[in-house]
Amino acid sequence: MLARIDSCAVLGIDAHLVQTQVDVGPGMASFTVVGLPDLAVQESRERVRSAIRNSNFSFPASRVTVNLSPANIRKEGPAFDLSIALAVLAATEQIVGDDMDNLLAVGELSLDGSVRPISGVLPIALAARDAKCTGLIVPAGNAAEATVVEGLAAYPVRTLWEAAEVVARPDQRQPATSTAGDWHLSDPDYPIDFSEVKGQDHVKRALEVAAAGGHNVVMVGPPGAGKTMLAMRLPTVLPPLRMEEALEVTKVYSISGNIPAGQGLITTRPFRSPHHTISAAGLAGGGTLPRPGEVSLAHYGVLFLDELPEFGRDVLEVLRQPLEEGTVNVSRVAGSATFPARAMLVAALNPCPCGYYTDATHSCTCSVTKIRRYLQRISGPLLDRVDIHIEVPRLKRDELLTPSNGEPSKSMRKRVLQAREVQAQRFAGGDIFCNAHMRPRDIKAFCPLSEDVRSFLSKAIDQLGLSARAFDRVVKLSRTVADLAAADQIGLPHVAEAIQYRGLDRKLWA
Repeated sequence: MLARIDSCAVLGIDAHLVQTQVDVGPGMASFTVVGLPDLAVQESRERVRSAIRNSNFSFPASRVTVNLSPANIRKEGPAFDLSIALAVLAATEQIVGDDMDNLLAVGELSLDGSVRPISGVLPIALAARDAKCTGLIVPAGNAAEATVVEGLAAYPVRTLWEAAEVVARPDQRQPATSTAGDWHLSDPDYPIDFSEVKGQDHVKRALEVAAAGGHNVVMVGPPGAGKTMLAMRLPTVLPPLRMEEALEVTKVYSISGNIPAGQGLITTRPFRSPHHTISAAGLAGGGTLPRPGEVSLAHYGVLFLDELPEFGRDVLEVLRQPLEEGTVNVSRVAGSATFPARAMLVAALNPCPCGYYTDATHSCTCSVTKIRRYLQRISGPLLDRVDIHIEVPRLKRDELLTPSNGEPSKSMRKRVLQAREVQAQRFAGGDIFCNAHMRPRDIKAFCPLSEDVRSFLSKAIDQLGLSARAFDRVVKLSRTVADLAAADQIGLPHVAEAIQYRGLDRKLWA
């Protein structure tokens, strides 16, 4: 007898429907899985056989053939266990489901018949809703994630027996309650705040400009100046995630298995801080079967690279594409995938190996050759893609002894939101949403320059030796500073502030 039930294969950050077809017929006892399965799917034969027997069902002593259709999509992971087991039970008439063809089931089976959580449930739920499935049978551990998708009935199960009852008893099905009331996208809760930072007002201003326009930042200063502390608080002044942004971020976290237990939706801007020993594949994504890297996990959030020169040069160079395009394309023999990577890059570094080259109170012990070799670990093309270069000096004694009473993140975020609203109106109907993402034609359309501004920029180009890319980034920065000042046109004060954020690289790397 033949039975069918849908499942899903996750490719990149999207899921594709896969029909699980099981035929039980006469012949020698065998269990065959076809349809381009990987090793984990092949191993599901033993998990399914033991789970069926230990759930008070019987496994057929005949020829069992499982086809995962379409056969041109590679199937990987243990998520097909539950759909195979349910189709086997239906093919042997141990359960009968009238709407089984319209159900979708995913989950990993243990040998005792319990259903374990899997990765990628959110894109699977979105695919099930788009395919107008009657319902989605998921592991109970993935219930919060599945209920994020509105318009889809999700049935969490803990055992194969419970899943069989969902199929066989449609009148007793009880979908999980949506967790929509638990989302607080408009009022994100952060345990840290900019009011805890002492001094560094000019750095806070630079980070506010970066947040308002989505610009990349590099901070240079001696050890203990507060670079990491400042970077960690940058997400607290970014605009709250919109629903479509939260879903896209959660999809990336879902397929990588990084969603916290019991949490269905990522509601705050991500902050990722990988160690400098990370590989290029770990940062940009990769592996035999492509998986998202740290730059994709920081999508719509902040990617913080501390001690930037300590990262491998080849590791840093893979950031060029995501910084320019906002995506990462990973191609492997087993397949290719495109992951979103629209993250703000925030980097921190010491000005020399000992860290005290620019410090006024501590003498540097490094030779000129050592300093040059240290700073040249960062390529010019990568540095040119960073909009803001800011120096973070050591705090003075009086600043250290004074209690921290700086401006809170909430008031800074209010100004950032106002600037982002101006940009949203400016780019309405387009595919960009902040100034940092403007292309040359957008700069020409939205950043007209007066004659006095052009004259000022001409002198800056001659003195600083700005490249064409650096010039465009100065104009983008000027537009953001003007937006924070609620100015319609870019003026000399806006350009002057933008240019001061581009002088540090000439001071150190010249």
